[in-house]
Amino acid sequence: MTDQWVALEPGADPGERVRALRRAHETFTTVGTVPRPVRPVVAESWRRSARAGVGPDGTASVELTDDDLGAYRAEHPLSQVMPLVRELVGTFAADGSHLLAVCDAHGRLMWVEGHPTTLRRADRMNFVPGARWSEAAVGTNAPGTAVAVDRPVQVFAAEHFIRRVQPWTCAAAPIHDPHTGRVLGAVDITGGDGLAHPHSLGFVQAVARAAESQLSLLTPPRRTEDTVTLSALGRDEAELRPGDGRRVRLSRRHSEILVLLARHPEGMTGDELLCALYANESVTPVTLRAELARLRPLLPPGLLASRPYRLSLPVECDAALVERQLETGALTTAIRAYRGPLLPGSQAPAVVRLRRRLAAALRTALITRGDPDLLADWAHAPWGEHDLLVWRALAAVRPSAPVRARIAALEAELAAPGVPSRRPHLRQTPWVTSGATYSQRPPV
Repeated sequence: MTDQWVALEPGADPGERVRALRRAHETFTTVGTVPRPVRPVVAESWRRSARAGVGPDGTASVELTDDDLGAYRAEHPLSQVMPLVRELVGTFAADGSHLLAVCDAHGRLMWVEGHPTTLRRADRMNFVPGARWSEAAVGTNAPGTAVAVDRPVQVFAAEHFIRRVQPWTCAAAPIHDPHTGRVLGAVDITGGDGLAHPHSLGFVQAVARAAESQLSLLTPPRRTEDTVTLSALGRDEAELRPGDGRRVRLSRRHSEILVLLARHPEGMTGDELLCALYANESVTPVTLRAELARLRPLLPPGLLASRPYRLSLPVECDAALVERQLETGALTTAIRAYRGPLLPGSQAPAVVRLRRRLAAALRTALITRGDPDLLADWAHAPWGEHDLLVWRALAAVRPSAPVRARIAALEAELAAPGVPSRRPHLRQTPWVTSGATYSQRPPV
C-alpha cells in the first residue's frame, strides 16, 4: 500500500499536515495549481472536482427520503451484506468518534450509522442516508472518490474539497459484484484524525473483500438464459435480448433510455433523465413519462422500476463491456468488440458524452499502444477512415505507400484554402457526421 493512497505517514505531525493542506487547498481554489505536498490521488481528485463545477463552499444534496430511500435500500444488492458489515465495523464505530457509511455505485449514501452525537455532527454537512456524495457532486471525499477511481482511498482533513467537510477524515473501499466485477458501491469509515493511519485503509479494504465473498455465496452467477443484454454500438436503434430467445428492436428514444439506465444501476430521477435525454429545456416530464409507458410493455415484466427510474436486473450493454475490457488493458478484445459509435444518431446530451468518451478512450489507447494491426483496423473502419491522428500513428509503425497517400489526402483536404470541407469533422474537435461522433483528437 503506497503513500499515494495513505493520508498520513506514521510519525507525521497531523497538525502541521493539516496546515500545509489548508494552504495548498487555498492555492488550488484561488489560482488553480496544486502544490507539491498534496498526494497525487488527491490532486487528481481536486482537478476532477473543479472540472465538475464543485465549489469549495458547497454542500451535499439529499435525493432520497423516507419511503423512496427504504425501497431503494431494500432492492440494492448491498442490503444482503449489511449484517456482516455491521458486525465487522460496528464495534469500531461504536465508541462515538466514527461512523459507518455505505454508498451505492454513484456515491449516494444508503446507510450512515454510529453514535448519536457523531451522527448529529455529520447531519450538519448532510452526511446522511439519501444524500449524494459522489465526487462530481461534492468533490473529494473517501466514498465518492473510492467509487470514482475504483480503489481504496483515505481522505485526511483539508484534502476534502469542500471546506465544511475538512474537520473529518475518512477511509473507503469499493465493493464489487463478485460475478461481473461491476462496482456496487463502497464501505466507508468517517471520523477523526486517527483514521489517517494506514491500518484504517487496510481495515476498510478487508471489510469490502469480506462483503464481496459474502455476496458470492448469497448470489450465485446468473444463468445465461436469465441475462438481459443490450446491443447499442454502431446502431441507431438498440437491440434488447431479454434472455428468453427474443430480440427486441427499440426505437431511438427507448434505446437512449435503456442505455442510460443500464449505465446508472442506482437509478435516475425524472429530472435527471429528462436533462440526460433532451437538450431542449421546454420538453416536459409528461413527454418522458409517455415514453417510459410505451417502453415498459416491450421489456420483461418488472424490469423497469420507478422512484427513481431504474432497471431491477442488471442489463449488460455492449458499450459497458468494451469499457471494462479497456480498463483492464485488454485493448485487442475491446477493439474487436467495438462495433461502432454508441447510438451514432442520438443527440441526447448524456448519450453524446458517453459516445465521445468511449471513442476517445479507445483512440488514445490505440495511439499509445502503437500496434499496427489494431491501428489499421480502426483506420479502415467507417468511424476511423477520416481520423488523421490514427492514420499518422499507423504511418509511424507501418509506413506503406497507401497509408502515406491517405494521410496526404486528408491533410490536403484540411489545408484547402477557401473550400469548405465536405467532412466538417476534419476541422472540428467535437465532430458529428450522419449523427456519429468521431474526432481528430480526444475531447478535453
